This record gives sequence, structure tokens and C-alpha cells, in this order.
Amino acid sequence: MNALSTRMVTRSRTRGPGIGSRAGGEESAPLGRGEAAAEGGKRHGPVKRQRKPHRLHVAYEASDGEKGEGAEPLKVPVWEPQDWQQQLVNIRTMRSKKDAPVDQLGAEHCYDPSAPPKVRRYQVLLSLMLSSQTKDQVTAGAMQRLRARGLTVDSILQTDDSTLGKLIYPVGFWRNKVKYIKQTSAILQQRYGGDIPASVAELVALPGVGPKMAHLAMAVAWGTVSGIAVDTHVHRIANRLRWTKKATKSPEETRAALEEWLPRELWSEINGLLVGFGQQTCLPVHPRCQACLNQSLCPAARGL
Repeated sequence: MNALSTRMVTRSRTRGPGIGSRAGGEESAPLGRGEAAAEGGKRHGPVKRQRKPHRLHVAYEASDGEKGEGAEPLKVPVWEPQDWQQQLVNIRTMRSKKDAPVDQLGAEHCYDPSAPPKVRRYQVLLSLMLSSQTKDQVTAGAMQRLRARGLTVDSILQTDDSTLGKLIYPVGFWRNKVKYIKQTSAILQQRYGGDIPASVAELVALPGVGPKMAHLAMAVAWGTVSGIAVDTHVHRIANRLRWTKKATKSPEETRAALEEWLPRELWSEINGLLVGFGQQTCLPVHPRCQACLNQSLCPAARGL
């Protein structure tokens, strides 16, 4: 760059008068004929002919990575966890039998496959609302009792709160869920014709529906990957493996941190994979590190 700078300065000195620089680095515009005559009238002596300004064009040679039309700008390397790919391979191996509770009793297994599409989507959403702070086995039992009575928006709205409470008990916070289910069902009937919304923003606006439920509903009910569904299992494991750039304090914070670096094609897989891993191996209390293939790669297991 020193040689280039020297060459540019040398050329600029040979331009001669008439090419000045205004404040801010703008080039002075050449005077017109009338203006030149007026200027000449003010001077003593012959009017000098102005030289036509020449603009200096500097061309920079593109590097190999920048050549060609439509070349994308260089991307700044994104942070990613150490050993995450091998850790993921190991978790897939440990989950290959698909025998965790979530594999048989998750939201994608709780709806009636013979029901009309609109009813299936409603049942998916309801199972997700029931699943919060509740084991999969308990959620599945509540859904079976509800489906036995014909689980639709209309049937729920026609069920009194006391009966609904008995049907969903003992899911966690069942009293609140009775209220949320009734309120959400009324909104779905009034605004969506008994169907569920097809966007995360509209889903989380429903009473009792959080971000994790919304992303799972988009995936299971609509077949759309809108984001990573993060529950307590995913939140815990992501922090133990240091899959977040810094420690996170909530599932939603973990979701944002994971989506910053995890390839999008893996987003749909991560929830079910890590939930089952958390149910069987990476337990909340007394994790089974001795049986984990990631024992030597896990910062938490190594006490880091």
C-alpha cells in the first residue's frame, strides 16, 4: 500500500491548478465560460486557460475469493463450540434405539391420526399446552382421556371447568391450564375457524402458549421449522456441553444462542434428540456420565 500511496500522490501533483479540494474532500467543479470571463475581469493580466480536470481512478485487483460476478462478500467466522460435531455424533449413537419417553409419547404421538387436519393440529397444540412442567407419560394419559370424549374445539368449549380439570389432572399446574385451554379454544373458534395459527407470533399470543410450544407446533402441526424448541432438557444439556458462547439463564436465551451458530438443517432434530438424551442419560440430578460417550468431551463431566 505504501507504493500505491506514493504513486497516487505523485500523479495528483502533476494535475496542475484548477483541481482544488473543498472542505470535506469534495473536488471543486470547473468554472463555466461566463464565470471564467467574470473572473478574468477582476484580475490584472491575461486570463489563463483552465486545464480540464482529470479524475484519478484507482483499480484494486480482486483476490481469488472475490473474482467473478455476484461473488458473495467475505463472511466473518461464526463462533461454534469445541468438539460439538463429535458430541452430536455421540448423542445420536446413544439415542439410536429411540426408546426414550419422548419417542413414544411426545406431541407428535398424542393426536388422533384419523381426525381431520384442523382437529389434528388443535390436538397437537393442546398436548403441548398440557406438557409444560409435566412428564410425557402424564401428558399422554390426559390426552387419551380427552380424546375418548372427542377432542375438538367445540367439545372443549362445551365441557365445564370442573370436568375438564378432572380429565387433565395430574398435569402440572392443571388449574391454570384449564383456564388457558378454555381461553385459547374460544380464540381459535372466533378468529381462526377452529384451526390454530400458522405463525410463531400468533401462537405465542395465545393464553398458555410459550415459545417452545409455538416452535414445536409449527414443526409438528404445520411441518415448518421456525426455530429450535428449547425446554428444560435442551437448556440444561446445551449449557453442560458449552453449546452456548456464555452461560444462559433461560430456555429462550438458550434458543437464541443456539440459533446463532447451529446449522439450520439441524434445528428440527435437536429438540427430540436432546430431550430423550436428558431423559435417559444427562439427567437433571446425578447425570449418568459414566455411561455417556461424551464423558471425555463434556466440560461439565470434566469439571470445567
